[in-house]
Amino acid sequence: MKLIIATIKPFKLEEVRAALTDAGVRGMMVTEIKGFGSQSGHTEIYRGAEYEVNFVPKVKLEIVVPAAEADAVVETIASTARTGKIGDGKIFVLDVEKAMRVRTGETDEDAL
Repeated sequence: MKLIIATIKPFKLEEVRAALTDAGVRGMMVTEIKGFGSQSGHTEIYRGAEYEVNFVPKVKLEIVVPAAEADAVVETIASTARTGKIGDGKIFVLDVEKAMRVRTGETDEDAL
């Protein structure tokens, strides 16, 4: 099993969710986060004063899938979330040692 962690632009969330659902992903966790990467924030003007925004709003997706499906899920996220502009996000893939569905006690891929 693989854990896919993706950070994307917030306005892309619904489009990515729909594409993943169409690709057969049955669930995901979504967290609103702030961070920075290459863009290192930006400058905004509020009430006539200019200030620097160091952390940019993002959305973090966490999805656990069977290992055989991981590459397809990563490609679905990347192609759907891509705008071609700086700040599109990152995707990380990690191994998952064990999973359990609390309600039924099912484990590993049966728990997904």
